[in-house]
Amino acid sequence: MKGIILSYRRGKHTQNVNQMLVEVEGIDNKEKAEKIIGKEIIWKSPSGKEFKGKLIAVHGCKGALRAKFEKNLPGQSIGNKIEVKA
Repeated sequence: MKGIILSYRRGKHTQNVNQMLVEVEGIDNKEKAEKIIGKEIIWKSPSGKEFKGKLIAVHGCKGALRAKFEKNLPGQSIGNKIEVKA
C-alpha cells in the first residue's frame, strides 16, 4: 500500500514533531483506518536513507492516521510518499 505524509500533528500553538499525519490510498473512513493500525511504514529520504515508523491511531473521521517514527522526520518529508507494509 502507498500513502502520503500530510503534516506534523499540531495544535494552534504547538507542533508535535514526533508524530506525523498520514493518508493511505483506499482508506477513506474511520472504520477502514482502524483495521491498519499497528502496520509498519517506511519513508525514503532523497539521500536514500529509510525512516521506519508505525501507524498508531486514527486522526479524525476521514481516514487519516497518526504515525510515529523511530527518528523524527524532517520537514522535507511533508507531501512525499510512504510505503505501508502489509
